[in-house]
Amino acid sequence: VYNSACSTFFAPSDLSGIHGMRREYIRSCPMWRNVGPHFDCIFIVTDPQAEGMSGLDVARVLCFFSFKYQGILYSCAVIHWFDRVGDGPDPATGMWVVRPGYLRRNLQNTAIVHIDTIYHTAHLIPVYAAHNINSTDIRPHRCYDTFHLFYVNKYADHHAFEIAF
Repeated sequence: VYNSACSTFFAPSDLSGIHGMRREYIRSCPMWRNVGPHFDCIFIVTDPQAEGMSGLDVARVLCFFSFKYQGILYSCAVIHWFDRVGDGPDPATGMWVVRPGYLRRNLQNTAIVHIDTIYHTAHLIPVYAAHNINSTDIRPHRCYDTFHLFYVNKYADHHAFEIAF
């Protein structure tokens, strides 16, 4: 079990790396800086032929792990899927809206994916208008459990802006 993974991706608009290659760390820590858990959200490639959000889904990383099977090492992640709300971005913000995915009987829609399907971190913003907020109860590590709808923030950085359309 690992607490983080490094994602290396091609960013054609940012040639500051080696020929446009960039790197970022994705964290999945049960205790982050002695404050609380830190489970990053990510974009997962679900359709390599499609562009933008048509070929990506959003998930929250719960755990990274690897195992060997018949001499081959497989690096994987346990994820909690987010479901898209609507067929396109929100007209007022231009951002997609997602919600945590659940199966029957209110069970989280979790899966195990190979880490090669992880494309980039995703920054989610809670949709505050749909939820009454008591600021004394909100902790950064509980936001994904407290709120029910999130904007996929394509304005977090220029890499997200290029992929979350």
